[in-house]
Amino acid sequence: MQGFVAAIYLVLFAAPSTFSSHGIVAASPIYNVINYGAIGNGVDDDTQAFVKAWGDSCGDSGARGTPTLVVPGGKKFKLSPVSFKGPCKSSSFIVKIDGTLVAPSSPSEWKGCSADSWLVFQDVANLNVKGSGQVDGQGSLWWGGAKNNNKTVSQALSFFHCINLVLSGLQHINSPKNHISISGCDGGTISNLRISAPETSPNTDGIDISSTNHLNIQELNIQTGDDCIAINGNSSYITITGVSCGPGHGISIGSLGEHGISDTVEGVQVQHCTFTGSTNGARIKTWQGGSGYAKGITFDQITLNAVKNPIIIDQFYTNEASSVAVSNVTYTGFRGTSASDQAIILSCSSIGCLDIRLDNNMITSSTPGKTVTSWCKNAHGSATLTTPRVRCLLK
Repeated sequence: MQGFVAAIYLVLFAAPSTFSSHGIVAASPIYNVINYGAIGNGVDDDTQAFVKAWGDSCGDSGARGTPTLVVPGGKKFKLSPVSFKGPCKSSSFIVKIDGTLVAPSSPSEWKGCSADSWLVFQDVANLNVKGSGQVDGQGSLWWGGAKNNNKTVSQALSFFHCINLVLSGLQHINSPKNHISISGCDGGTISNLRISAPETSPNTDGIDISSTNHLNIQELNIQTGDDCIAINGNSSYITITGVSCGPGHGISIGSLGEHGISDTVEGVQVQHCTFTGSTNGARIKTWQGGSGYAKGITFDQITLNAVKNPIIIDQFYTNEASSVAVSNVTYTGFRGTSASDQAIILSCSSIGCLDIRLDNNMITSSTPGKTVTSWCKNAHGSATLTTPRVRCLLK
């Protein structure tokens, strides 16, 4: 009997990382913003409660498990512009958003809004932002040209210098500007998001990416007034899968080379995506006068429903000599309809686009009985099994 008791004692007390002093499995530490004074009525400003909860949770070493900052469901939390900065002490961090985060109800309430972001996460490794909640940027206050007291129109949610970022499950609506911005990040997955703003809302990109590498984007539904996804300079190895886009301006590489700078993008794969009523489908756009390159880009298995510009390269975004080099771009498996007469536009600068390949594409007019055409300028490459015929490509 004494041996049995001793064995039980060892199980209960010899592993403190697994059991509490009462023999119950210890849970990961939870930091609920309600416990820090957040009210969640959508009227009172809850920013300071979030700041305090972030300070404690980011300062948690993770010895008891991954710290989790919780925004509970059934409540609406009004937040002024705020930055949640790391690095945090734990090797990983969870932000669980099941409630609604709402921006101030008028531009004059955007305290200290000289920066261009409303909610910022910065310098946090292995950050997992997830939940069933909503991020509401109240963008209609800004879109119509309302007086904003000289404040900058802000992006809604920004991630700067985050390694292995995970963002999933949330609904993002009505940002004043970009809904989600990813900059200077390395590694990560963005999945199962719904992003929406009216078709007429200006500059409301769904996801804007810059200076970021090794990012996977999958299973998103995006309806916006600008690019559904924009991949900007100094970004590489971006994979986009299963995105539904429209209305919006499509999935864009660029714009690149603005203000004469050097931008590079390479290793981008866009696959199994659907465009419905969008201005563009697969777009590459560069500013004349810039430099750098866009190369190693593939658009594969794309569905088109009345898209104005299903395939477009536009190197004439302004009127200077362009030196952004576009090469090794592949378009395969496009199926569907174009809302304009020119379904394929390859408009390249004097240095030319090189190694452009089109294969196994079938694009017809969204208007019964009409035909569609292609148009090229300084584009070099090949086209096989593609409708409309692309006879304008140079060798």
